[in-house]
Amino acid sequence: MVRKQGNMKWWQLSLVGIGCTIGTGYFLGSSIAIEQSGAAVLWLFLFAAIGTYFVYESLAKLSIEYPDKGSFRTYAKKAFGDWAGFSNGWVYCLSELLIMGSQLIALGIFTRFWFPNLPLWLCMVIFAVLGLAIILTGLAGFEKMENIFGIMKASAIIMFILVAVLLLVKGTESLINPIPHIFSGDLPSIWWGGFIYAFYAFGGIEIMGLVATDLKNKQEALKAGRWMLLGLGSIYIIALGLALAFIDETKIIADESPFITALQPFDIPLIADVFNGVFIIAGFSTMVASLYAIITILVSLSEDHHAPAFLSKKGRLKIPFPAFVCLIVGLFVSIFIALLLPDRIFEYITTAAGLMLLYNWLFILASFMKLQRPTRWNFMKPIIAGVLIIIAVATTLFAEISRIGFFVSIGFIIMIAIAVLMMKEKWHITSSS
Repeated sequence: MVRKQGNMKWWQLSLVGIGCTIGTGYFLGSSIAIEQSGAAVLWLFLFAAIGTYFVYESLAKLSIEYPDKGSFRTYAKKAFGDWAGFSNGWVYCLSELLIMGSQLIALGIFTRFWFPNLPLWLCMVIFAVLGLAIILTGLAGFEKMENIFGIMKASAIIMFILVAVLLLVKGTESLINPIPHIFSGDLPSIWWGGFIYAFYAFGGIEIMGLVATDLKNKQEALKAGRWMLLGLGSIYIIALGLALAFIDETKIIADESPFITALQPFDIPLIADVFNGVFIIAGFSTMVASLYAIITILVSLSEDHHAPAFLSKKGRLKIPFPAFVCLIVGLFVSIFIALLLPDRIFEYITTAAGLMLLYNWLFILASFMKLQRPTRWNFMKPIIAGVLIIIAVATTLFAEISRIGFFVSIGFIIMIAIAVLMMKEKWHITSSS
């Protein structure tokens, strides 16, 4: 993709990060997290925020020292060889395809709040076409859209916080949990069950690494992520804590946002419509971020001969047209897959996509430790993040819904491992020549 160099300020990168991160993973996925972990989800979001920041810090430091549009995929290759660059790139592309499917399903669910008779597949196709149109505008159009939508989404969460606080100050009979029971639940099977969805709500920070090469001052990549994640993590936890004060945790609906559930008893004029509109914007912007990430990684893979060379061929468009065509095919395949299992497909795809994203995050941490040789404290931070991620992955085996997603992700990993073995001889010949 044609990129403008050195024009972005740190706060613009923060807004891009907010736009890429706040999405249905938070607005809708948090319902699944509450369903699995109850009010203990507040602790899980705190741990996920800490782990996410340590991952981003590792990525930002690598971006500062090795500015490259391939970002984490390039760093994995530099640290561990071709097999790591190849597998990271394709795992990420597949995870983003799954994320697009889950985002499109959520967009369909939110749209049918207004138009209940509209077919789910038609909703998905409409948003897919709109997303592709934005990608055609290139990096500049993507950045502007994410900046605007990022402000709107963060404002919506803050608006919910203000409304909830006013209701608490006013006093209401609908208050269920004055102080959410954050230590409730059986530790191994319930308490940690929603951890993967807490991490998934922060998915998108790796896209900041892809865009960080456009910073005017590359050293400000750390500052951008620090302020973004501090603010985002805070409003995430505060908003969820306030929502839990108005929700009976045992009656949570997995396909309805907890923020809508919390405000429904008050019959506030237009509030449900306002938030539904925000949820659509959130899902759409993170879906577009996934499209951008896929096409960027595809071009990087192609330029490294880890994908067909024609994919990176540039024409008159602002993006490589062959990669764009490949993106269209992948997007509509993800729609088809999403429609195969409509009952609980959002949970399955969300889990699988979240897990595959976390596999990439583990490689970011490993690449940082290999390439940077950090001091003792900087060495401990990736270790802490890695342990938290491994816990999130392992606990998906405790619930049937997340267990299916786990095995789906393992299936994709096995496919990519087979491809790595097939490519190994080619890389050996290339390196020895």
